[in-house]
Amino acid sequence: MANTSPEIVLLMGPPGAGKGTQAVKLARARSLLKLSTGDMLRDHVKRGTELGQQAKVIMDAGQLVSDEIVIGMVRAEINGLNPVRLLFDGFPRTPAQADALDNLLKEFSTGITGVVLLEVNEDELVQRLLERTQKEGRSDDTEEVIRERMKVYKSSTQPVVDYYEKRSKLRRVDGIGSVEEVFARISEVLP
Repeated sequence: MANTSPEIVLLMGPPGAGKGTQAVKLARARSLLKLSTGDMLRDHVKRGTELGQQAKVIMDAGQLVSDEIVIGMVRAEINGLNPVRLLFDGFPRTPAQADALDNLLKEFSTGITGVVLLEVNEDELVQRLLERTQKEGRSDDTEEVIRERMKVYKSSTQPVVDYYEKRSKLRRVDGIGSVEEVFARISEVLP
């Protein structure tokens, strides 16, 4: 049976928390279109859309693409959906983006169903990322670099966590365990 009601889920978590793995499972299980802003940006640039051309100029200059362009790309994705059934992986990244997303969703008479924050202690995250680095043969991710990325993640993400916590949308999930155990926890906290 097809899902006919709108559903918008946000999946958040630090690097190494298992967001990517869980996003694929969750999108498949709940019949959601998985959206990553990075994937959307690359797709629009590749297709040469008006938004993609604007983004390319900014990205080529080494700058961050504006919230307006990102929200425009999200709007383009939503326009073709009926009902709107989305899973955002790692977006929004700022309270301004969260607010813009809320306003955009109102235009489509829907809103955020739930925000899942995968929580994993920093030592476990560092271990996971070091193992991944070793498997992938990357030498750029040292423990020092990984811990610095964790600091940046915490400082940039905390305002978004606070934004959704104040709106009673945030659900914290223990990200330690097997893929299936973590997936079961996520499924329990979503309506």
